[in-house]
Amino acid sequence: MIADTLASLLLARAEDDRPGLMFEDAVWSWRAHVAACRAAGEWLSGRGTGLHVGVLSENVPGLVFLVGGAALSGHVIVALNPTRPVDELVRDARATDVDLLLADAPYAGVARPVAEALGIPAHDLESLGLEPPGPGGPGPEAPGPAGAAPDPGALVMLIFTSGTSGRPRAVRITQRKIAVPGTSLAALLTPGDVVYCSMPLFHSGALMAAYAPAVASGAALVLRRRFSASGLLPDLRRYGCTYLHYVGKALSYVLATPEQPDDARNPLKIAFGNEGSAVATRRFGERFGCHVIDAFGSTETAVSLTPDPSGPPGCLGRLPEGVRILNPFTGQACPPGRVEDGRLLNPDEAVGELVNTAGLGLFEGYYNDPGADAERIRNGAFWSGDLAYADADGYVFFAGRGTERLRVDGENLAVAPIEAALREFGGVIEAAVYPVPDAAAGDQVMAALVLDGPFDPAAFTAFLASRRDLGAKSIPRYIRLCDRLPQTPSHKVIKRLLAAESWRTADPVWWRAPTGLRPLTDADMKAIEEEFDRHGRHHLLES
Repeated sequence: MIADTLASLLLARAEDDRPGLMFEDAVWSWRAHVAACRAAGEWLSGRGTGLHVGVLSENVPGLVFLVGGAALSGHVIVALNPTRPVDELVRDARATDVDLLLADAPYAGVARPVAEALGIPAHDLESLGLEPPGPGGPGPEAPGPAGAAPDPGALVMLIFTSGTSGRPRAVRITQRKIAVPGTSLAALLTPGDVVYCSMPLFHSGALMAAYAPAVASGAALVLRRRFSASGLLPDLRRYGCTYLHYVGKALSYVLATPEQPDDARNPLKIAFGNEGSAVATRRFGERFGCHVIDAFGSTETAVSLTPDPSGPPGCLGRLPEGVRILNPFTGQACPPGRVEDGRLLNPDEAVGELVNTAGLGLFEGYYNDPGADAERIRNGAFWSGDLAYADADGYVFFAGRGTERLRVDGENLAVAPIEAALREFGGVIEAAVYPVPDAAAGDQVMAALVLDGPFDPAAFTAFLASRRDLGAKSIPRYIRLCDRLPQTPSHKVIKRLLAAESWRTADPVWWRAPTGLRPLTDADMKAIEEEFDRHGRHHLLES
């Protein structure tokens, strides 16, 4: 039976003296962990009822105890993204009715102006007084909160979407929304396992795929303040981690660290996450001797797909019952994709939006944002904004976000298959594909590459010519060479920033001129802008 509240999962651990939380040199038993959650809830209750508590924090124990304390005492944690500018944090906090602000030491300077702008109190996380227990000690007991068990639909947190393609929106995170995926993923774990959490807890992935499964299974949870590619393997060995959670490009950056002959000598069994490329997930599993499960999901958790290891490479699994791929303009079901040599031959008709036609799944709505709700919920169905296609056997392939579709010479293209191909080029650590305007009409394909060595244009040209899965219109017109891709703290690439800069960047850019691939010069850029002027489309370079 699946527990339906985070509170019930926590209380089931209240007398468990096995390790429940590890952070740097400190260890809390589950008994001490739950006691600290209760103490955090009491601290909040001493300052009001049903508070909305904004938190600016790295992955530290105080943040975990606040989440548990909110679940046990009826407050709501608003997970603010500390990397956002102060004015945007003020907007986010105001939109979520934050009454009180808490911050750990690195973000105290950010918290003060936000609190002052809102006229609310701000405290250090240390104010909670939740010191680590002594070595091997269970930690202090604290009385549990009085009152009835919380409703499964009661709010515990508000978590903002990543905002890679638009403004972040606050998603309602209820008791049930944390407990259900936690209990489901706990099937992968035993109480003797150790869960590694280095993805930020102000995003839903770490909360639902690392924290919640640890609570549900009784496995120990290891926190790292922030992700480190070079620090991952030493951490796995130090703490005996058997399960790690990742999001986005994290695996690619770990793979970019120098390979060692003993990389596979580590305790890791499972790496679970989403948005890892097919290349990265395969190479990570081979190098570190673990099973990688790359699932599909989002903060809204309205559409989920179960990975199928027997399916073709790169697939997300099969369409579950109630989830369909629909044309976003007509609402009609998209026909299967016709795939030849890995290339989708009919993207115009096969690529559509993933829609949960059976309901909203675990999506409980956005907070005080009816416009955003209306954008996603239509006639009782949830429109995800994610593009995909299914082959004749029903296997689903991701094709990009709703904003990641290009139209080149009248042909619609999805970015995900192009990115997958580019990642196969030797030396590519990561690749991002996005549209830039064409001087005459539609778009041109631009790619940003992170490489582990110098760029070889002749080898790249030969590689593209060898790819039967790339049509002529899919070949990038512009290649930007980056040290890093701009990304959210959860390692999702912010393509709108890349697209806005287009080829006008300080990074080296190569382009396919009539004479072949060569560096883009100032004279080239001037000629390109003059071509936009001739076609009356110069305004597109300013948008």
